[in-house]
Formats: sequence, C-alpha cells, structure tokens
Amino acid sequence: MGIKITGTGSYIPNKIESNDSFHQHEFLNTDGSTINYPNEVIVEKFKDITGIAERRYADSHLNSSDLGFFAAEKAIQDANIDPETIDYIIVAHNFGDVKHNTIQSDLLPCLASRIKHNLQIKNPKCVAYDILFGCPGWIEGVIQAQAFIKSGIAKRCLVIGTETLSRVVDKHDRDSMIYSDGAGAAIIEETPDNSGILSHETASFTYDEAYYLYFGNSNNPQLDPDTKYIKMHGRKIYEFALKNVADAMKACLEKSGINIQDVKKILIHQANEKMDEAIIKRFFKLHGIETPDGIMPMSIHTLGNSSVATVPTLFDLIIKNKLKDHQINKNDIIIFASVGAGMHINALVYRY
Repeated sequence: MGIKITGTGSYIPNKIESNDSFHQHEFLNTDGSTINYPNEVIVEKFKDITGIAERRYADSHLNSSDLGFFAAEKAIQDANIDPETIDYIIVAHNFGDVKHNTIQSDLLPCLASRIKHNLQIKNPKCVAYDILFGCPGWIEGVIQAQAFIKSGIAKRCLVIGTETLSRVVDKHDRDSMIYSDGAGAAIIEETPDNSGILSHETASFTYDEAYYLYFGNSNNPQLDPDTKYIKMHGRKIYEFALKNVADAMKACLEKSGINIQDVKKILIHQANEKMDEAIIKRFFKLHGIETPDGIMPMSIHTLGNSSVATVPTLFDLIIKNKLKDHQINKNDIIIFASVGAGMHINALVYRY
C-alpha cells in the first residue's frame, strides 16, 4: 500500500507587483528612524539576498478562502474524483480571510468550512478543519492526511495551503517585499503500489525560538499601535533554518532507507533564495557530497513567498510542466521541506 498525491492544483493571482513598485515606499528602521539609503539601493540589496524580482497579489475582491477554493477545484479535477468522496478537507493558513484594506482577520467559520461550502459538498462526513502551523502547514496537513488514511479513518483527503500575506505586511518594513499571495492543493489517497510518502519528520522549537516570527507594531511610530503586522527576526531565522532544516531532511531520508544519490528534487519552502541554497548545500555536505545541479527548483523569483502555498504550488508547476528546466518522472525520489513560524520544521521523502 502506498499513500500518495493523486491530483494537484494551484492558484497564482494575476496581479504582478514588481520590485520597482517599492521605490516610492517610506522604509524605516525598527525604531522608526530613516534608513540612510535610497530605495533603489534597498530594493536591489533585497533582490540580491532573497532572489525575488516580483510577487503576486490577490485581486481586492478575493480572500484566502477563495484562492484555496480555486486551487482545490483544480486538484479535484486533476485527480478525477467525486468531491463527495473526500473524507477530510485540511486547510493550512496563518491569518484567515483578511479583506482588502481592512485590519481584521475573519476566521468564523473556518476556511475549510468555507471552501467545502464553495465546493458544494453535501456529505456531512467530509470533515473540514484548519491548521495553524506557519509556513510548514501544507506539508503538515499532508502528514496528517497520511495518518488518517494509514489508520483507516479516511480513504481520501484534500489538503490546501492558502494565504494573502500582502494584507498583513507593514509597508514601512523592508521585509514587506518578501510576502505574496497564492494557494496550492492536493488530493491524498491510498494506492496499490509502493509510491507516495516514504517517511516524514516534524519538530517544533519553542523554548527560545517561538517568537522569531510574530505579530508586531509598524516601524512607523505614528501609526496605530493596536494594529499589528507580520514581523520577523531575519538573522535568527536564517541561522536556525540553516542547521535545523538540513538536520530534519537528513533524519527523514534516513528513515526512508533511500540513498542520497537517488534524490532527484528537493522542494523547499520558498522563503529566501540565499537561505534555501545554504540549507541544501549543508544537507548535501552532511552526506559528504557536493550539491547536484538542478536539484532545487525555485519559484520565488517571480512568485515571492506565499507561505503555506509555496511548496504545493511549486510541485504543481513542475508536474504540469510549467517550470522551465525542471520535471519529475515516475519513481523519482523527492524531498519536501519547510520551516516557519512556531518555529516549526517538517520534511517528507516521497516517491512520485
């Protein structure tokens, strides 16, 4: 028996926000003081570090649940299944539905219930719930789906990652340029062959690391202090991820019994190009080998960081032949990995 992804879908918003659009922003230091560099220099330095040249923002009338619904529709169609046969809908996100130009997160009802409603699924035994697990939320949803199926609780699950991070950023913070909107989805079910999920690894580091990502005030002290925005300690996250993500991937690969030489692709959360490259380099160094060419596909250059949506979107783009110079073939070994707010880390070894 194998438990695998049988259908995928993603929703990439049409609105492109290029780096040039940030040239008119008033970027400030965390203490509210002026940054003594022209915006053009700030933006160029940002691109050199993150690799991001542009990102996608959702249309103003669409919310996270809408984006998730669009991705789910495509995954259901791709798997060629009756949506009434889905046992669980698991939706990973961070902030719920945040309407355009508002500051309030709407989580009632949960996004999974909204998406199930939009899919017009009548079956009450199709259980719909959300998970809040930072950027690794979609991978963790897949791990939960596997557990449900393996235990006999479910036969088929729909796992969605959806987010509109553009609506919770502080425009006076340089980090606001990282974030984007999008959604990815997958159908998970049992298959008769030995493909699918081979092993998984999850960890939560909270003793010192819980608030590396947090909700905080704007860098502009004149703005309402009761309005909060996504904030992060970038250097701490970089150092944490470099060690711990590589270690989790190594542990996961060892559990699977797969040789490092057989890994064809590593789909890592699209957070920061330089950080992801450093993680992959360390992972292969732990095995005493050089990083193979073309092992790490990336979408961050044009899609930015859409949190829970980056990994499923990247996977969908590759298997639909929409990412140049990358493909995944039958029986290829893939590693999925992510890190994010919590601080949470997870990894999957997967045979396609």
